[in-house]
Amino acid sequence: MVTACPVYATETRGASSSYSELPREGLPIPGPDETSPLLRDQRTQRTKENLSERWHSARLSASTFVDRNTGLLLVAASQFFFALMGISVKWLSSLNEPVPTLELIWLRMVMTYIYSVVYMYMRKIPSPLLGPKGVRTLLVLRGFTGFFTLSGMYFSLQYLSLSDATALTFISPILTGFSGAVFLRETLSLKETFAGLCNFFGVILIARPSFLFGSPKGNQSEMVTPGQRMLSVSAALIGVLGATGTYTLLRAIGKRAHTLHSLSFFSSQCVLISTICMIAFKIPPVIPTRILWLVMLLLVGIFGLIAQTLLTMGLQRETASRGTLGVYTSIVFAVVFEFLVFHTRPSTLSIAGTAIIMSSAIYTSLTKKTVIKPASCPTLERPALATSYTGDDPEP
Repeated sequence: MVTACPVYATETRGASSSYSELPREGLPIPGPDETSPLLRDQRTQRTKENLSERWHSARLSASTFVDRNTGLLLVAASQFFFALMGISVKWLSSLNEPVPTLELIWLRMVMTYIYSVVYMYMRKIPSPLLGPKGVRTLLVLRGFTGFFTLSGMYFSLQYLSLSDATALTFISPILTGFSGAVFLRETLSLKETFAGLCNFFGVILIARPSFLFGSPKGNQSEMVTPGQRMLSVSAALIGVLGATGTYTLLRAIGKRAHTLHSLSFFSSQCVLISTICMIAFKIPPVIPTRILWLVMLLLVGIFGLIAQTLLTMGLQRETASRGTLGVYTSIVFAVVFEFLVFHTRPSTLSIAGTAIIMSSAIYTSLTKKTVIKPASCPTLERPALATSYTGDDPEP
């Protein structure tokens, strides 16, 4: 009994050793049952942990991206709502009884003015109604030029596509360089001059005057004559000149007034001038006769207000050049919305003209030198963005 134990143990070890040395095609090595609930639970737990790690990593990457580009994303979001506002204006202008442009301006700017004044009172911003002393005249002029910017854009939508009208407004930042050189004695580089010449050719491709391109051929979804197209292009260029004047005035105002002072004067001047013009030219307001019509009128004001707010938030967080890049997404939204609503596509010449104007504007924005001002300057308002186009309103 005592001597049998070692022999048995030795035999057992030998058997175990020889068994473990069997080839794989032989008898399988005993191990845990793969169908056991314990092993399945372990695998499920590991899968959940891997998915959780991947989800956490993706969230961290997305959060980092948003933090680094918050201003740019806000500016791009503002252009989304500006494009919605533009398509609403164009829809209202294409009705059998179109809504007058001045009425659209009045409605939108009333909402903007109320918002601006209420916000300034809530934030206890000094002089919410009259603005800071020393710049009140400039603020009034800023509102006057802003009216021409907005009305030019709205009038141009009667016979121009939203994408063409949007592309033409990209000229204003470059023209501001010329205006600043003349009125503010700023330096005008050869790059800005060259970009201005390129813009001129882009405008010609979009306008397509009949004495250069002849009469339009083929059936068009919108029967627009060359004369009507030139009239709309002229209105858009008046808006561009208004935006150029606004940019120049904002440079002169600098940081001496809050952003909302500029917006309140802009909206109040638009309400005043549009009211006077409707009375002087005996333009009766059009009363909505359908629910959809009324909703679209309200959406013009709501979309404009949301876009203006997002734009202000974005430009306060971004540099001028990066803010400009976000603004150029408006042409993408304009093309997409116009195709979805009116089923129209831009022509080849319009695409070429838009590409020239956008390339010139982006080139000017990215190559513009930033001037660092002393830290002792007042900080009531962000610097005026002469290189940043902001939809139909040059300044939020």
